[in-house]
Amino acid sequence: MAALITPDEIDFAQYERETDAQAKVKPAAQWIAELIDRIKHPVRQPRAVMPWRKTHSMVAFRPGEVTVWGGANGNGKSLVTGQVALSLIAQDHKVCIASFEMKPSKTLERMGRQFSGFNPEDPAFAGSDEAKDQLISVYEDFKGWTDGRLWLYDQQGTVTVSQIVAVVRYCAKEKGITHFFIDSLMKCVAGEDDYNGQKLFVDELTAIARDHQIHIHLVHHIRKPADESHKPGKYDYKGTGAITDQVDNVISVWRNKPKEKKRDEGKPVEDKEPDALLICDKQRNGEWEGSIGLWFHKESMQYVGMPGDDPIAMYHHPEDL
Repeated sequence: MAALITPDEIDFAQYERETDAQAKVKPAAQWIAELIDRIKHPVRQPRAVMPWRKTHSMVAFRPGEVTVWGGANGNGKSLVTGQVALSLIAQDHKVCIASFEMKPSKTLERMGRQFSGFNPEDPAFAGSDEAKDQLISVYEDFKGWTDGRLWLYDQQGTVTVSQIVAVVRYCAKEKGITHFFIDSLMKCVAGEDDYNGQKLFVDELTAIARDHQIHIHLVHHIRKPADESHKPGKYDYKGTGAITDQVDNVISVWRNKPKEKKRDEGKPVEDKEPDALLICDKQRNGEWEGSIGLWFHKESMQYVGMPGDDPIAMYHHPEDL
């Protein structure tokens, strides 16, 4: 099952600083030898992609990079990143989630719903022992599926920069984690106006990602928009502009609340109008930037690629989706 990483059980102090800087000063010949070896023995690295097939040629999460995920409060950042994390697990990546705003049990409850594709709160599952057994069976499958591939860092509230940096290093070195999710930056650097602290924190994350060839996903908040129709970009992020300058990728989540409002008021809405947008405003090592439309499947709490699509079966490889 998904494992917990707790600060009480592990001495993270040894991971708070990189030791022996001299070990990082190496002769150029060593790097050239590695280049020659890669030419002689090329290894095709599998691409880490998002769960929606239409995005596979557009966006990839490469080793050694940092992605910032942003959006206004209530716009679905955690739902989207949770679904992305499930998709990465389906691609045989090892994932750790450090959410300082949500307890691990709540995180797993939502991810389990996305994994199963249906709502465990549906009255149908309270109607018979057979239905309950079916639900339990699904969560047993989820437990086994996450075993050895999903970890959660069990700490809520504010955390120090040195603590989270140590946890990321520990996970990369000891657990072989390839994707680490941090939710959110403001829980790691408490002051919204602590621009230098934000810059140093993100700089540290980019160094860890590069040194350990992992991908770090950092959730961040945007400034309050003038109205809910405003689609955010990288210049809307709270804090210093160095955050989006330093990272490799910037992806904003926009929830189409104007469409929801029209539906609630009984006004006609177009199915082809998406329920949410993923706005890729920066992809340093990729060629594509733009917006991706998604539609919300309420029962599973998944976003799907087209209106009327069924929930994505996360336990299949993305190439089969």
